[in-house]
Amino acid sequence: MTPRNAQHSPSLAARIGRWSTRHRRTAIIGWLAFVLAALFIGSAVGTVSPSGDGSQHGDSKTGDAIVDKAYPDRADETVLVQAKDGSKLRARSPEFRAAVNDVVSGVSKQPGVIEVQSPYAKGNQGQLSDDGRSALVSFKIDGDDTVTEKRVDAVEAAVKAAGAKHDEVFVGQFGDASADKALSKAFGDDFSKAGMLSVPVTLIILVVTFGALIAAGVPLLLGVTAVVGTIGLLGPISHLVALDEFINEVVLLVGLAVGVDYSLFYLRREREEKARGHSPKDAVAISAATSGRAVLISGVTVMVAMAGMMFAGDSTFTALGIGSMLVVLVAMIGSVTVIPALLSGSGKWLERGKIPFLGKRMAANRARDIDSGSRGWNFVLDRVLRHPVVAVVAASGLLLVLSAPLLHMHTADSGTEAIPRNLEIMKVYDKMQAAFPGGEIPASVVLKADDVTSPKITAAVAKLKSDALASGKVKEPIDVSISADKTVMDISLPIVGTGTDNASNAALAKLRGDVVPAFEKRAGVDAYVTGMTAGSKDFNDLMKSRWPIVFGFVLSLAFILLLMTFRSIVIPIKAIVLNLLSVGAAYGVLTWVFQDGHGEKLLGFESTGSVTSWLPMFLFVILFGLSMDYHVFILSRVREAFDRGMKTEDAVAHGIKTTAGTVTSAAIVMVAVFGIFATLSYLDFKMMGVGLATAILVDATIVRAVLLPATMKLLGDWNWYLPTWLEWLPSLGHEEAARPVPGDDDDAARRRGEDRELVSV
Repeated sequence: MTPRNAQHSPSLAARIGRWSTRHRRTAIIGWLAFVLAALFIGSAVGTVSPSGDGSQHGDSKTGDAIVDKAYPDRADETVLVQAKDGSKLRARSPEFRAAVNDVVSGVSKQPGVIEVQSPYAKGNQGQLSDDGRSALVSFKIDGDDTVTEKRVDAVEAAVKAAGAKHDEVFVGQFGDASADKALSKAFGDDFSKAGMLSVPVTLIILVVTFGALIAAGVPLLLGVTAVVGTIGLLGPISHLVALDEFINEVVLLVGLAVGVDYSLFYLRREREEKARGHSPKDAVAISAATSGRAVLISGVTVMVAMAGMMFAGDSTFTALGIGSMLVVLVAMIGSVTVIPALLSGSGKWLERGKIPFLGKRMAANRARDIDSGSRGWNFVLDRVLRHPVVAVVAASGLLLVLSAPLLHMHTADSGTEAIPRNLEIMKVYDKMQAAFPGGEIPASVVLKADDVTSPKITAAVAKLKSDALASGKVKEPIDVSISADKTVMDISLPIVGTGTDNASNAALAKLRGDVVPAFEKRAGVDAYVTGMTAGSKDFNDLMKSRWPIVFGFVLSLAFILLLMTFRSIVIPIKAIVLNLLSVGAAYGVLTWVFQDGHGEKLLGFESTGSVTSWLPMFLFVILFGLSMDYHVFILSRVREAFDRGMKTEDAVAHGIKTTAGTVTSAAIVMVAVFGIFATLSYLDFKMMGVGLATAILVDATIVRAVLLPATMKLLGDWNWYLPTWLEWLPSLGHEEAARPVPGDDDDAARRRGEDRELVSV
């Protein structure tokens, strides 16, 4: 066992807290100056996004790289002209032809539009549907993404004008530029909704928690300023490592969560100490030495978990890892510098803005629950500690039941199926898919040679077309594109299915396993299959291959940090097991709700039969990190009580009861903010919101309130077991508080003076 009465010098957190309280104005103004400077610099330099799709891997990445290098930048666009339901018009009808010709004429006049292909031109019969009701007009808009984004407006206006002249047909456009424009707006609206709701929802919860507006504003202030400062810092960083646009939303999620958590740790401890009769300065000093230290340990552990994303082998995950680690670092620094400065000079102003009745009730509850905790949690914990075996069996059984659907989890890129179908652009897409299956999500066979127009390759391509169509997995129209220098050929093969379903995956397997290898032998060149389905398959394979590396890194580093923090080999093992149970439950609920489709009506989506492939790894690192917040905070209080002479059972009861209110408040904030994402329209974000909210809810209730105390009760003093051969490890020893807790022994009481000296300002 590790010694419980070892003496320690003031911790880093205590020294930082002491400096902040002595230099209040410098700490507060310095923090605000940092946030404003970061925001200014970030705005000045801008944020650089990846030029290509950083989530491409394998053959799909190789094929796309060949195409990108061989062809000039341009956006492919298609216009659907379709006879309306009930109409007798057909593609050969004069009225139908007139509509098509108006589309061709209208788009051809627009700047940057090239290679306009009419369905009536020779060799373009594949642009007419089998039932004769639909026709496609294809063209390209010249320029890179920035240029085509500007040029597509005029093209869309021309298409709309052509449609307005012909009421008897439907005219709609879908393509690279038009879809990117529409979807960017839709996602932007979603993110705006999440951002606008997150802050007021968080504030309401904090007001209920503290009963006063000013006190509630402190955690929110830290969370928001940490997010703003981090987003500013990401600007110059993106010039070194291109960052995905999605990073801001992850920074908001993580930053608000940890910022509020860390502030709550401080505020609740400071209020608790003042309720015990300590002066404001002493209360802040005790909070800095205890909760401040827990914040530092927790922050480092969270950053280690987030760093796991750097080993995913994917640029998007790398960007998310950088953003997550940075916002945790910023929030951690702010919490141990600004919060002590704010609290040390607060006096009674922190209690201003009290909500009638609620403020007095909160104050009365704090005075009553200083050492005993809230009555609700006491009721649960007393029964858990009275029957620990029953609690462990029941809680573990429930978590295993929740985790059971994980056994048949199937991951795949959600593709176009994740996009809300009420968007006009997706209505056009669905009509196109119905009339020309696979046309907008084709598989592409890419090859490079000295001359792709040679007789040998030409004959092989003709055989490839016939083999692909004969397989029943490919539909017309098959399009062949050749680069200007005749060194690259891109063969577009519309495949069956939605792009990521079983039918599309079977088509991909047929192409890669049979059709394309036969083509390579005939043509004498290497060929690569790319496209949405191939990209999804290759990304999925990458995620599966990286799982052991990411898991091993996160679990190993977390184990080492907790081992040195609590000087116990049992604590880190138990922490990892409990966190994995939380993650497993989240995976199970995610599979049951989204893959199995049980939440379709409630959440307003249509199941794709899978969980989006990037989410499981992302959830693991985020959830493992955030759950460590609670674990370190609770165990720090337990260890603090144990070091003061309490028996392990009493220390567990005291530590969990006195932290239950803080953990509950922080968890409610997280669940509410994450739950907002479950209301967004994009399916991937719904999954992320439900997965995060479920795991935090499970972690803060079943795991922390039942499994943790029950297992600690059963293990007794073995919780603090450290083999003698590990005594050489450096210690991040626990900082003792400035007063005893109820039940401490005489030896602990004699140490009271030493403790007060350690944390005095």
